[in-house]
Amino acid sequence: MAVATHHTALKNAPATGLASLIEAAKARYARHRVYRQTVNELSELSNRELTDLGLHRSMIRRLALQAAEEFAAR
Repeated sequence: MAVATHHTALKNAPATGLASLIEAAKARYARHRVYRQTVNELSELSNRELTDLGLHRSMIRRLALQAAEEFAAR
């Protein structure tokens, strides 16, 4: 009986590993989309509009990274 249980566990292991790889890839892609969308939207703003928001153009990538991390944490 122990051998059959062990065999069954090994049989399902690759599928579980593949499923977790696919889920991780989906999560990375979603995080990247949030990052790119944030960079694109903030980059379209003028320097004056960014200043009105209390931002500087050099902050865009860091803010986009923070937005992507917050998205992933949800």
